[in-house]
Amino acid sequence: MELFEKPIVVVSKCLGYDACRYNGEMLEDPILEKLAPFIKVVTVCPEVEIGLGIPRDPIRIVDLSGGGVRLVQPATGKDYTEEMNRFSKDFFNSLEEVDGFILKSRSPSCAIRDAKIYSGLEKAPVIGKSGGLFGRFMMENLSHLAIEEDGRLKNYNIREHFFIKLFTLSKFRSFKKTLSLPLLIEFQSKNKYLFMAYHPSGQKRLGSIIANPKRKPITEVYVDYEKALYEVLSRPTSSGSNINVLQHIMGYFKKELSAKEKSFFLTLLDRYREQKVPLSSPLGVLKAWAVRFENEYLMKQTYFEPYPHSLIELLDSGKGRDLS
Repeated sequence: MELFEKPIVVVSKCLGYDACRYNGEMLEDPILEKLAPFIKVVTVCPEVEIGLGIPRDPIRIVDLSGGGVRLVQPATGKDYTEEMNRFSKDFFNSLEEVDGFILKSRSPSCAIRDAKIYSGLEKAPVIGKSGGLFGRFMMENLSHLAIEEDGRLKNYNIREHFFIKLFTLSKFRSFKKTLSLPLLIEFQSKNKYLFMAYHPSGQKRLGSIIANPKRKPITEVYVDYEKALYEVLSRPTSSGSNINVLQHIMGYFKKELSAKEKSFFLTLLDRYREQKVPLSSPLGVLKAWAVRFENEYLMKQTYFEPYPHSLIELLDSGKGRDLS
């Protein structure tokens, strides 16, 4: 069983940690509750940190003609743009280690994409959406990390990609501290098929960085590898790339399997390609074969379990791991 590092995750404090919303309430988040034992949490409420009380009059993002986009409290007319920008920068600079963020959706401070933009202070219409000031700053400076909103994590595919990225980056961060080449080789080896599913050419690029034909110092190897790793994990997998990986893994058993077993599996691949079965169906068969034929290399592949199995909801079981 894979031992997972505990990722460091910045979480909006109102998501189950403190009653600090503008109306004095706290939100219960079942996904965060389930995730909590597996992560190290750093909480933050940007609005409280810039001096707004609990409860407080709401703030909103306003596009003032000639004045640009501002963070304003309509009830008082006060502009909090500079305070929020200053806090965001200070918070960013205070982070020594972090693997991801889970921020409050639709918040004018924390949202990363869906905060409302108003055309004025009072009864003005919504004219667009954007990230909140704090969330947008983090996205602009840390977009390579696992960053999501609580609302979007209710979507299985988005949550799946977030978990994979979060736990993979956390494991790499722990190895990076050592600057150990053997540990980096082990990391690449165990993640070979996961990375191939994400970015086939990127997976080869990671391997060539470790091969280090130019004999770069190990510090430079880690820097190059880290940049390439961020690129590999920047987008979810597709059904096509998953099928490619499944076929590669099947090749390990071509001499042991009967004709009927091969036919069964290829039919299962076709059904997955046609979206009639989830990825978990062919993946489960391959994992069973890895155990049956005692293939230690495959049994260590993170592709079969890229994050703690306990995080998979019962309702997710029929969806598999197809991020297309």
